[in-house]
Amino acid sequence: MVVAVANHERADEDAPLAPPHHRVPHGGRVPGALDAQPRPRRGLDPVTDPGLHELTMGGHRPTARVDEEDRHGAVDASAPDRWAAALALLDRDLRRRGAAERTRRAYAGDTGRFADWAQGRALAPDAVDARALRRYAAGLSARGLQPATVARALASLRALFRVLRDEGWMAANPAELTSAPKRAAKLPRVLRAEEVAALLERIPTSTPLELRDRALFEVAYAGGLRAEELVNLDTGAVDFDAEEVRVEGKGSRTRVVPLGEPALRALERYLQRGRPVLQREHDSALFLSKSGQRLSTSDVRRRLRTWARHVALQGGVSPHALRHSFATHLLDGGADLRTIQELLGHAGISTTQIYTRVESARLRSAYARSHPRA
Repeated sequence: MVVAVANHERADEDAPLAPPHHRVPHGGRVPGALDAQPRPRRGLDPVTDPGLHELTMGGHRPTARVDEEDRHGAVDASAPDRWAAALALLDRDLRRRGAAERTRRAYAGDTGRFADWAQGRALAPDAVDARALRRYAAGLSARGLQPATVARALASLRALFRVLRDEGWMAANPAELTSAPKRAAKLPRVLRAEEVAALLERIPTSTPLELRDRALFEVAYAGGLRAEELVNLDTGAVDFDAEEVRVEGKGSRTRVVPLGEPALRALERYLQRGRPVLQREHDSALFLSKSGQRLSTSDVRRRLRTWARHVALQGGVSPHALRHSFATHLLDGGADLRTIQELLGHAGISTTQIYTRVESARLRSAYARSHPRA
């Protein structure tokens, strides 16, 4: 478990800067603990379309006749139902794996759009091959979609055809033979420690909403939480005695994250003087809107933009920028990658390794500015 090093007093200017910032916890280890908003689409809904139960539970699936040259065969009238059944199988598999609702919606959007495209070309699910997937991906790129968007769509299709292969619909997964477009390396936005301090300390604590916002963003930075994790926190998630918060992350993975003293003080003020005023009825949500409801992620982003303008931070600041800053400042302070991985709730270390590139870029920039023969 990562042991929080909580400074009970704000650090003096001449105090040694062991952690990167007094708001960021620093220490050892904690227990081991796809995202785009899909556009509304035409056609099939794997969750709500009627008549799918029999198909998903092994109902009859007529075989399509496929042309050898183009793999575009004439499919019988039940093809829409077969696509709906295929999409329902994927959704069932994602539920079984504990995927978040937002992830399931993203997969449903990507695979549903491909199902519409395939039906327009008389392709049944079990008639899709790597050639068809490459044509689809090329069409997405031709429409000007970013490589990351195309790669995400192919990842969703890889999951769909993996399920169909496992269910015996096809012998192999055609998406495994389809390479995703190369994405340009993009380093995350990271704020300097003094920029984060200026942002947080400029949020006043006079009104219930100000108290809420101060606590909200102190916790976001102190724990490196995603926006969705912040709004899903309940009042019982915070343990003031242990100075930590229990977070429900992606894939229903739970992790325990330490909080620094400034975040805990901001939470105490909010719970004593802010939340009781905002609460309209019994609600376990930690952070409430002015109408007494659980905050949404869009509320979090909007409020952060508002406070960022107050301190003239350029380039736009998002909750994820605070999360990136949390991780980078920990790395600056000497935390190892495995600890940062567990604090962030990453399933694999490869995702966390981007912060080593951020640090490397920062060092190269400092070298170029400082060395006389750079």
